[in-house]
Amino acid sequence: MLQGALITLRARHESDVPVLQAELYDDVATRSRADSRPWRPLPPGSPRSPYAPADPVDEAAPFSVVETASGELAGEALLWGIDPHNRAAHLGVALRPGHRGRGLAADVLDVLCRYGFVVLGLQRLQLETLADNAPMIRAATGAGFTLEGRLRRSAWACGEFADQVVLGLLADEWRR
Repeated sequence: MLQGALITLRARHESDVPVLQAELYDDVATRSRADSRPWRPLPPGSPRSPYAPADPVDEAAPFSVVETASGELAGEALLWGIDPHNRAAHLGVALRPGHRGRGLAADVLDVLCRYGFVVLGLQRLQLETLADNAPMIRAATGAGFTLEGRLRRSAWACGEFADQVVLGLLADEWRR
């Protein structure tokens, strides 16, 4: 487990899946804005759920986010596209609706950075989000990420194209 000031990142448990499925995946509008793949209905207990626990792989490190004080499942976090040759990876964070706006995302990002830079020895971490996702942009810049660019109309979200922004952080810029 990885500990932050407000959250704990741990391996996914089977008991997390129905909660994450109901509150993150089945919210079609939010999920469509958070994932580049089209939303498709999944039955309860589907092994194709993006939250289903799986054996570790070198390309991705999925975590469940737990609010430390309450012990409640707060969401999911992910390092993905881990590239050991170029020593880079992408980050993703999704919090359950009742856990948003409480400062947890910045703590999640900090813990993911510690994992990526200290444990994995990466040089660069990057995240992409829709340009109108002010809370995520605020959390990322607060964690030290730099806004590096805008990808115009690069995401199809809820029936329209939207701009994405790219934020990056280098190991020597990260404040421990």
